[in-house]
Amino acid sequence: MSPRIVVIGAGMVAHRLVDSLVTRAEERISVTVLGDEHRRPYDRVGLTRFFDGDDAEHLTLPDTIFEDPRVTLHAGDRAVAIDRTARTVTTASGVQHPYDHLVLATGSIAARPPVEGAELPGCFVYRTLDDVTALREHVRRRAAELDRPVRGIVVGGGLLGLEAAGALQGLDAEATVLQSSDRLMSAQLDLPAGAALRRLVEQRGLQVRTDARTTAVLTDDAGRARAVMLRDGQELPADLVVFTVGVRPRDELARAAGLVCDERGGARIDESCRTSDPAIWAIGEVASFDGQCVGLVAPGYAMAEVACDRILGGQATFAGYDLSTKLKLSGVDVASFGDAFATTPGALDVVYSDPVNGVHKKLVLSDDAKTLLGGMLVGDASAYGSLRPLVGGALGGDPAAYLLPAGAAAPTAELPDAAVVCSCSSVTAGAIRHAVREDGCTDLAELKACTKAGATCGSCTVMVKSLLGTELTRMGRTVSAGLCEHFALSRRQLFDAVHVSGLTTFSAVIERFGRGRGCDTCKPVLASILAVLTGSHVLDGENATLQDTNDHVMANLQKDGTYSVVPRMPGGEVTPEGLITVGEVARDFGLYTKITGGQRVDMFGARLEELPLIWQRLIDAGFESGHAYGKSLRTVKSCVGSAWCRYGVLDSTGMAVTLELRYRGLRAPHKFKLGVSGCARECAEARSKDAGIIATAQGWNLYVGGNGGANPRHAELLAEGLDDDTLIRTLDRYFMYYVRTADKLQRTAPWLEALDGGIDGLRAVIMEDSLGLAVDLDAAMARHVAGYQDEWAATLADPAKLARFGSFVNAPTTPDPSLAYVPERGQLRPARPEEREDRTVLIAGTTLEVRR
Repeated sequence: MSPRIVVIGAGMVAHRLVDSLVTRAEERISVTVLGDEHRRPYDRVGLTRFFDGDDAEHLTLPDTIFEDPRVTLHAGDRAVAIDRTARTVTTASGVQHPYDHLVLATGSIAARPPVEGAELPGCFVYRTLDDVTALREHVRRRAAELDRPVRGIVVGGGLLGLEAAGALQGLDAEATVLQSSDRLMSAQLDLPAGAALRRLVEQRGLQVRTDARTTAVLTDDAGRARAVMLRDGQELPADLVVFTVGVRPRDELARAAGLVCDERGGARIDESCRTSDPAIWAIGEVASFDGQCVGLVAPGYAMAEVACDRILGGQATFAGYDLSTKLKLSGVDVASFGDAFATTPGALDVVYSDPVNGVHKKLVLSDDAKTLLGGMLVGDASAYGSLRPLVGGALGGDPAAYLLPAGAAAPTAELPDAAVVCSCSSVTAGAIRHAVREDGCTDLAELKACTKAGATCGSCTVMVKSLLGTELTRMGRTVSAGLCEHFALSRRQLFDAVHVSGLTTFSAVIERFGRGRGCDTCKPVLASILAVLTGSHVLDGENATLQDTNDHVMANLQKDGTYSVVPRMPGGEVTPEGLITVGEVARDFGLYTKITGGQRVDMFGARLEELPLIWQRLIDAGFESGHAYGKSLRTVKSCVGSAWCRYGVLDSTGMAVTLELRYRGLRAPHKFKLGVSGCARECAEARSKDAGIIATAQGWNLYVGGNGGANPRHAELLAEGLDDDTLIRTLDRYFMYYVRTADKLQRTAPWLEALDGGIDGLRAVIMEDSLGLAVDLDAAMARHVAGYQDEWAATLADPAKLARFGSFVNAPTTPDPSLAYVPERGQLRPARPEEREDRTVLIAGTTLEVRR
């Protein structure tokens, strides 16, 4: 008779258990899953994506396991009783399910603090899809009622609290985080790291109050939340309150069945994940191991694997909790792993702190400074994926090299087989190597399916891919550099193929060099390649369908569904008349304006149908597209140079204008930026750019391969003392060589690092013509310069292209009534209908009407 396995709970941990059972079971089994919610298991770790547009379907975990005839899912039928003597589970519908093995995976519930009013309308928790759905609907409803931004209070400043605050901000609500302790994420960060995190969070526009204990939620006349009361008597206005103060194990079934439970909650388990009843296991947040329940998915997955192994006759054991965590909040990079608080006797701290850039990093080492015990990373957690697997092993280098920005974070030492690469699924480096060598995995998708590494949060994907490539190389296998499943060619090979063949459309290219219909990976890449080689408009013919959202409308889509417009201002230079026009356009269309880091004026809040009207006004004043939406040249930043500055050596502004007008519209594997400084004081910050030019008494010094952003890298010196013509010729070849040879979405910094010979190899190619490409590169850039056309102006002149710019087919100029427009730091977003006046504009023979 097939062993009957009943799983109570249908969350992520239960899903992992069932997946492992049906994958590993060689004999016939029968698995019954009982879930409370009326939906299939979903990714609770990714709940924040719900506010970025993902729906329940996008969050649903792969459900192929429920198509297995050995598995039966009863969604929405809650288990209400366990009869240990008869070995049955009874559900709310009255059905009894007999079992030979019972697994409790009931998880936990969000806790509400014992404060007056915590159950009031307008008070929420942040735990399930139902919770976040109710929260979203409440924010939208209250915003419409109040006619102003909703004021939200998040009680609890841990991982979940910060994610909830970010979700509120994504709904255009104001968010204040109240933390009862002295720092955010106090369970993962020490005081200095917490202070660095607070600065990052507040820079993102969230408010933070520490040492703030909530004692009550106050009500308005309608009985809804209107404020929270703090212990010091202060009242903070609130239209809604979200409690993220922890979780409580859902152990009521276990207690009612007489299983041994810990005083602080949770069904007590041993190292085999068995409870006090040998036929019953407990996994995930309901399980208490060594007197502790943990609300993280990685330990739950580890328990699921142990329970699966034991049920199938194995001897696996649960080694304890891995409390490594990584914050999922856009723009805020935080991670904590291992013995982050240095509780190990004799532990040493190595700390790097840069308060100006919001970076604080700490590694905890053994007393001999050789073994990595743990760490904290705030502001730059790029090293998390490569450092966490090394916990408990030799660091293999100078600890400072793992922390300083210029020292690449990835370790040079090879990971030992025992190092855990994927903490979510407890997959070791040895397991990944075994999957490649013994199981025949040859790409990342196969490796994820085989080992589950990288299939949950994805933070280990880079390391997993690196191990895959290394192992395939050792086996003498060719490591695929294919663009995607539709093209076996790399981007560089595809560029050469299209160049030589002379093909001009995506359909012709994929018919000859690929297969299928293409995807979101290969289509934008081909669009970029074709734009470079044919010089055609991005909306010409079938190639218009290949573009990303921003390129498709030549503007940047914002989170509220409107667009931003950035006119080109070469070198940051603009006339008074031009500034007046920009100001008038922003005023007339009700746009929020901001000076960008690249010395431009960005205008936010334009609707799709307004874009042509805005472009026309700007073009009439002498502006053109600034290509802020494209994988192309963004800006050339400059100081005033010798024209005004008493320290200026050369005309940096003039050179910046020349370079920007030369490389404008050049499509590339990724965006690229330049900077031109008029002297060694470097006011244009040129060395943080893809190409940086610095004036000296001997001429221009050229630096290449720099990047700003989350992983800053200084550019490297390529050549010194160049005159104007030599500088431009060198830059022509540098950019065109990058465009032709870089991988998809590869910035110049990693491209240069991966280039044969590095900076010396680049110098040999573009200055010494070691590959005989100089003439071809020069000619390619000359064709680009000669064929440049302003994409905005070309669109305005073409009625077919203009037809794309309408929000509604039957009413192209009617505003969407569901859009809410709110003040942004004192500046008005698009005016309300009652504030507008009618206006008619004739563009390319098409009459467009908008309400003003």
